[in-house]
Amino acid sequence: EGAALATGGTRRGIVVSTLAEARFFAAGGFDDILYAFPVPRWRLAECSELAQRLQQFQVLLDSPQGLELLLQNPLPAGKRWLVWLKLDCGNGRAGIRPTDPEALALARAIAQGSPELVTLVGVYAHCGNTYGCRDIPAIQAIARDTTAAVLEFVTA
Repeated sequence: EGAALATGGTRRGIVVSTLAEARFFAAGGFDDILYAFPVPRWRLAECSELAQRLQQFQVLLDSPQGLELLLQNPLPAGKRWLVWLKLDCGNGRAGIRPTDPEALALARAIAQGSPELVTLVGVYAHCGNTYGCRDIPAIQAIARDTTAAVLEFVTA
């Protein structure tokens, strides 16, 4: 009920951190879900099933190996993998650093490689490094730094 309220009843545009959450929301009529963790090989079949079933099931990539995994496992029936490039702007959990020279190469490979199989939707950054902050100014500083890093990367 909370997710339906948060989406204004559209049941679209939600982000989940586990596939159990994705399946739960899909069963509840949500058809636009982002799985906010780079697709692990052992979860590919579950991601594929959700991508085939939902209007938009989106995943994160943060490595050339992740891209190759999706390219080697295309979705059937003309569906494409919808991909966000996961940037690590200081959290250190997942993602590629936006200052890493390979980050731009990966973004270009996703966007220009095989758009009929894998489509770049955007870039994604999570400020999990705010969890240890003790005050609002510290949180705001991380938010500013992350925003600047993402904007600089997208501009490049």
